[in-house]
Amino acid sequence: MPRVRGWWCPGFNTRRLYTQHVNDYLKPFLGIVPLRSLTVARVQAMFVALARANPTRERPLSPATFVRIRGTLHAALNGAIRVGLIERNSAHLVELPSGRRPRAVVWTDAQVAHWRAAGERPPVAVWTARQTAEFLEHARGRPMYVLYLAVALLGLRRGEATGLRWCDLDLDAAVVQVSHQVQDRGGRTVVCPPKTETSLRTLALDHGLVAELRMLRSQLREHAGDPVGFLFTNRYGGPLSPGYVAHTFRRLVVEAGLPPIRLHDLRHAAASLSLAAGNDLKVVQAMLGHSGIVLTADTYTSVLPCLAHRAAEATAALVLAAARDAAASLRSRGSGKQHRLSKGCGGRNKKTKNKTGKGRPHSAPRRSHP
Repeated sequence: MPRVRGWWCPGFNTRRLYTQHVNDYLKPFLGIVPLRSLTVARVQAMFVALARANPTRERPLSPATFVRIRGTLHAALNGAIRVGLIERNSAHLVELPSGRRPRAVVWTDAQVAHWRAAGERPPVAVWTARQTAEFLEHARGRPMYVLYLAVALLGLRRGEATGLRWCDLDLDAAVVQVSHQVQDRGGRTVVCPPKTETSLRTLALDHGLVAELRMLRSQLREHAGDPVGFLFTNRYGGPLSPGYVAHTFRRLVVEAGLPPIRLHDLRHAAASLSLAAGNDLKVVQAMLGHSGIVLTADTYTSVLPCLAHRAAEATAALVLAAARDAAASLRSRGSGKQHRLSKGCGGRNKKTKNKTGKGRPHSAPRRSHP
């Protein structure tokens, strides 16, 4: 929106998405509207028009895209409020269909068979532990094997993995600090801060990953001495492009004959496998660098079959144990009642014997006087 561009300055991480929303959706419908004339009705009309069929788009916009477009407009209008240009955010009151995050689906044997037969795949998918191991075994010996191993075990974003530096590593202490990320922007690879403040984090390394990193460092020492700069570099010594890393990942997945996932889905798998290994949800949240535990639970913790079976067995065991206790209590209560009934019957029998004369002798009948 040209009347907003001068003062609205989003962060680097979201600027490209904001620019796309402004150029493709907001400017064509709202670009000529003065800020003070931007009403809720005008914004609502824009979304109604975007929801209609459009021959220039291959498929209709999803509810999640509508939510993101409104978020872009909402951020811009909040900036206008802060500098006193308007008093109300019209985007805040617009009604949209719910844009729910897609739930990750685990590639079970049934899901894989359906994908091979029909070609259908979920928008977000997660490998099982065995499938992840098969991929890593196929990638072993390739130039980016250690990078993919780090993503699968630590749940790194692809930009965080390509942004790792040797100075961020302490192999003796078995920890790594996530302090930068790499992004592709306008045909260039740029280094920038992590996505959020909580993305700045220190992660523990297992002994297997430490061994692989030591081996990588030894190989680099043979060619150019002690390595400095980034762990994973291109031929010029700069950081690898995240897009190139993702492209290579897709090619290796096809070569391995595994069901398709995105490189980012290895992050989903890392969280799910960590939970399946018995780690606490708070530990997984810290590993992923999330600001809140709700985001971790809602987005990145797909239930793996083994975890679901374990939960089902634990629930059934709890119910069965309670049922056994209840049955034992009822049996104990029933035997006590039977014992009391038996004692009561004995007392009544004695009284009956007395009435029939088999007990103590009856007194002589009284004579009646005339």
